[in-house]
Amino acid sequence: MQFHGIGEAKAISIAAALELGRRRAQSEAKPQEKIINHKAVFEMLSPILSDLPHEEFWVVYLNRNNRFISKHKISSGGVSGTVADMKMIFNIAVRELASCIILCHNHPSGNLNPSEIDIRLTRNAVEAGKMLEIAVLDHIIIAQQSYCSFREQNLI
Repeated sequence: MQFHGIGEAKAISIAAALELGRRRAQSEAKPQEKIINHKAVFEMLSPILSDLPHEEFWVVYLNRNNRFISKHKISSGGVSGTVADMKMIFNIAVRELASCIILCHNHPSGNLNPSEIDIRLTRNAVEAGKMLEIAVLDHIIIAQQSYCSFREQNLI
């Protein structure tokens, strides 16, 4: 409504259209779709995470052939952080019989650089995954319309 000529009714229509687009993009990942690289995960989760004013942590669960099983939101936090509980991450992985996982969260600030907390969390997840024979393939940070892959940055 801050733009000239956009009233309350039109603003509601625009917001609804954007939400429908976001939901459609979310539903496009099909079970058994093969995840071949970090860009595929970015394209899957970017519609969910790119425009959020707060951090959210998601995990993509894959089978032994890197085929998509499911994606789950693990937590939703504040502007500068969220908590990712290893028990929740790996509980879902065991229930879904996942062989691999990809961690993903957003940085509403637009900064793509991983924080020390992000790096520590990723290392802890890799170690926990080894115990359960569930590989952590990557950790992706999404900021606006771009991303940072821990695998690409040799942080995993």
